Amino acid sequence: MIEFQENQIYKESIMAIVKPFRAFRPVPELAHLIASRPYDVLNSTEARIEASNNEHSFLHVTKSEIDLPENIDTHSVVVYEKAKENLQKMIENGILVQDSKPSYYIYAQAMNNRMQYGFVGCAAVSDFNYKIIKEHELTRPDKEKDRMDHIRATNFNAEPVFFAYHDNEKLQKIIDLYSSQTPVYDFTASDSIIHKLWVIEDQALVKEIEKIFKEEVRHTYVADGHHRTAAAAKVGAERVRSATKYTGHEEFNYFMAVHFPASHLAIFDYNRVVKDLNGRTAEQFLDEISKSFDIQLKGTEICKPDALHNFTMYLGGNWYSLTAKSNTYNDNDPIGVLDVTILTNEILVPVLDIVDLRTSTRIDFVGGIRGLAELQKKVDSGEMAAAFALYPVSMKQLMDIADSGKIMPPKTTWFEPKLRSGLTIHDLE
Repeated sequence: MIEFQENQIYKESIMAIVKPFRAFRPVPELAHLIASRPYDVLNSTEARIEASNNEHSFLHVTKSEIDLPENIDTHSVVVYEKAKENLQKMIENGILVQDSKPSYYIYAQAMNNRMQYGFVGCAAVSDFNYKIIKEHELTRPDKEKDRMDHIRATNFNAEPVFFAYHDNEKLQKIIDLYSSQTPVYDFTASDSIIHKLWVIEDQALVKEIEKIFKEEVRHTYVADGHHRTAAAAKVGAERVRSATKYTGHEEFNYFMAVHFPASHLAIFDYNRVVKDLNGRTAEQFLDEISKSFDIQLKGTEICKPDALHNFTMYLGGNWYSLTAKSNTYNDNDPIGVLDVTILTNEILVPVLDIVDLRTSTRIDFVGGIRGLAELQKKVDSGEMAAAFALYPVSMKQLMDIADSGKIMPPKTTWFEPKLRSGLTIHDLE
């Protein structure tokens, strides 16, 4: 039985491993039909609707319950077996074809006139275990198990995880070189986001890219997809422990990720809505939070936060600007400086008695991609009592927190655009 051993010297000396692989990919004429939104941004009902007129949608693999009775337990064995069946049919029917050489892939997305380019390659399970891959969020065991069961059944990393790295001039030159050429895939999805993919199969350049990561990229960072990352790494570790002959080169030692330069990425705000004011009137609530915030009435027009430590709040038909007083945060603490921390420490816990953001039913979270009008709508409908809009976290803050070994509060970051699933998949064998 093989076990990973903790080794401090190894941890301090190793650089990031980003390995080329032979991806299974769609035939070009079907790429736009196969590519789907990731499994965790839509529920089963939404997935059924989205894939209802598209037999090629990769949702038939990532949300395979859509091909089973509506009352099916989405975590039952039959669901994972259906995912395996659907994936194998796509391969057998020649819809997904494996590349003949280990390659890297450049995946580009365009949203609101902003482009981001990332290298699709395989991260190492050992990098996850030895903290070369940095995390900033906690994961839930039930969500981890779901994706582990999916990987175990299909024997594939069906969806890439979303990683970032500190900008590197050599890697950027390679991105610039390929982005000037014709991609193998180029389509606009139903949400108006443009997706492009280039294949890097020149083996001399493949070796050069691997060498650059290994020699110049100290860490990679989980931007989005903590559950998929943990699940992939844990399944890989399972395979290591059960291996009878083990060389370290087996494909299950790696899992698929898209690695983006940090400067390419934008983090959206992740806002909060609360169901009640914990027994207070609006006037009492405003009076109490004025101890921690300078409050300005802004009126009925939607109002966005304009800087770090400035919030906007929608309450009783009006928007307010809340500027945190200097004694409510610590700019020298990577967690204490976060606006989500200030909101939690100064309003959610002491005033509203919302202590556990992960389990409380009195709070909900709204990704900034949905806009502040969504916050106003939830309050005006009576569903919620108040809404809080936050200034977005920066990539520097995310990476500083990950480097410090600390964990962000729940629902802090929202990345857009999301990675499409099904453009590349990784065979663990």
